[in-house]
Amino acid sequence: MKKRTLYSLIAILIIVGIYGYENFLAEEATSEIIEEGATVKTNTNEYFLPSSTTGEIVHHENYSLSYNEAHEQAEWVAYELKKSHLSNTNFKRPYFEIDLAVKTGAADWRNYKNSGYDRGHLCPAGDRRFSKEAHDETFLTSNISPQEHQFNAGIWNTLEQKVRYWARKYDGVFVVTGGILKGNMKTIGDEDVSVPNQFYKVLIDNNSGQTKMIAFLMPHEDSQQPLYKFVVSVDKIEELTGIDFFAELEDRLENKLEASSSYKGWSF
Repeated sequence: MKKRTLYSLIAILIIVGIYGYENFLAEEATSEIIEEGATVKTNTNEYFLPSSTTGEIVHHENYSLSYNEAHEQAEWVAYELKKSHLSNTNFKRPYFEIDLAVKTGAADWRNYKNSGYDRGHLCPAGDRRFSKEAHDETFLTSNISPQEHQFNAGIWNTLEQKVRYWARKYDGVFVVTGGILKGNMKTIGDEDVSVPNQFYKVLIDNNSGQTKMIAFLMPHEDSQQPLYKFVVSVDKIEELTGIDFFAELEDRLENKLEASSSYKGWSF
């Protein structure tokens, strides 16, 4: 009887030891991923990155983001879309995965299940078709926001296609996009993921000879309006979000460009 008890205790200790060691390894791996996410990548144009209202910036290989834990999504996702990035290659859609580089913990994709909302990409998979790795990286949960299907597949998709057109025409643009995470918003899922009432997209062209900006603010609803109807100043987006865009530009140029709501110079 005593031997049996001793063997049972040894077995329990072995199981506890294995479980503890596996947990230790998992925590070590997560720490490494978080540390890697804090490092600016060679594909990131840090000069054009906006400020973060949360202090949680994550750098993936092909886009960067500022995560807002209170709303369980990025307040902005930023990336450069070069002419050379544009591709018609079709990759198989992977499953969405939790972004382990977010130290506060990114939302689980299951929050979106049966919610009635699409998992709306902020950095579109269509902008990252130049490699399978870049494409699949857009399926991290830190890169999605709840979007109504008619909006996601409609006017928002139209704007995404126009951005690709400009990237080709102007030899690349820098893109910053996200939801307006302010005001009274619905939430979905067990983690209360906020559903933005508006989405924005801000672009800067610094490649075609004369620096120019354009910003869009769209109500989160289906629309048949032309894109230019949604053009606002960058100052307007800053006012709504508390984010400082393009702070590294020379002040006089920054102030002039960000105050303008003109779309002159942008081919529609």
